Amino acid sequence: MRRRLEGKVALITGAASGLGECAARLFVKQGAKVVVADIKSHLGPDLCAELGGSERASFVRCDVTEESDVEKAVDTAVSRYGKLDIMFNNAGIMGPVKSSILHTTQEEFLAVLKVNLVGPFLGTKHAARVMIPAKSGSIITMGSVSAVMGATGTHAYTSSKHGVVGLVRNSAVELGRHGIRVNCVSPYVVLTPMSRKVLGLDEEEDTGEAVHSSLEGAVLKAEDVAEAALYLASDESKYVNGTNLVVDGGFSVHNIGFEIPGLK
Repeated sequence: MRRRLEGKVALITGAASGLGECAARLFVKQGAKVVVADIKSHLGPDLCAELGGSERASFVRCDVTEESDVEKAVDTAVSRYGKLDIMFNNAGIMGPVKSSILHTTQEEFLAVLKVNLVGPFLGTKHAARVMIPAKSGSIITMGSVSAVMGATGTHAYTSSKHGVVGLVRNSAVELGRHGIRVNCVSPYVVLTPMSRKVLGLDEEEDTGEAVHSSLEGAVLKAEDVAEAALYLASDESKYVNGTNLVVDGGFSVHNIGFEIPGLK
């Protein structure tokens, strides 16, 4: 059976750990050559070696808030593998956990927006630079359930993820004329090292309480989010453009404060 990304080249930001690492592993398994772009220079090279070395994966240090770094990462993909078919703007941060806007500083707010929104802007811009001449490509940005509702994240995080959806939709209109699809995948909470730290969970602790939804019997895993990104990266989604694929088990459509009698 032909692998779903056979012959394609992908660049994934924030790919040295967490959701990005999971996506990198899946993309390589499905036939893609992957550029792992991350600030974690102590993790990226080892992951690439594990994925098959430079024939299958390459590491480039990339701070997504620096345009020169993003430009270099895109150029590295093209120089090493001849093209760029898939751009996955995955890198993101949550920032300090502060519930009140009164306690959030401007610096803290801007720091989250720089990574979560400016980063995808730069990734989309430079991916488009090399995809437009090829008249094809898939650009995916990591959103969040916080992109479609409030009270699920901090002010900075929620604002950044709402902004991501706007960026995706606007870019989809412009770049669709060049055969480039631009989409977003928005998951609920996944227990990655970053989210565990925010939730105050240790590495072994697993809790359905933290990741439950209205979908009985299912707990969201990193692999589920990677599979959603794989769909948007593959030719199976060739007519999907400007979409925010929400992977939350129905959480965002369930108002826990309102129940219709007889439907419980």
